[in-house]
Amino acid sequence: MDDQLALRIQLFRESGQVAPEVATFVSAELAALESEGRTVTEESAGMLTSHLMMALTRLLSGAPIDQFLTDEQIAAELADHPEAVERARRISTRSRTELGASLPESEINFLAMHLAVLAQRPSH
Repeated sequence: MDDQLALRIQLFRESGQVAPEVATFVSAELAALESEGRTVTEESAGMLTSHLMMALTRLLSGAPIDQFLTDEQIAAELADHPEAVERARRISTRSRTELGASLPESEINFLAMHLAVLAQRPSH
């Protein structure tokens, strides 16, 4: 993880926008992606990082997560990226186990889109 992405996570944590356990969870997920050879930088994973931290924060605070009208369209686009969908489901399972927050299907789909984009970037 590059310094800019680490700073993003630090700012979310220090500003109180996310709980420390959410920042730790997301950092661990990013480290796992990086250990698989993915390029995990501010440019490649900044949006993924923010989206996941805020989704988990909303879930932990009991805030509603809206379903999106584009869910079917996104699911269709993900048909060519089953590995990204599976990865997003595993992240949701870990977040339920570690944080008590299970991502709804629409959030899993959006997370999978971020992961599919990340997977298309050159590995280091």
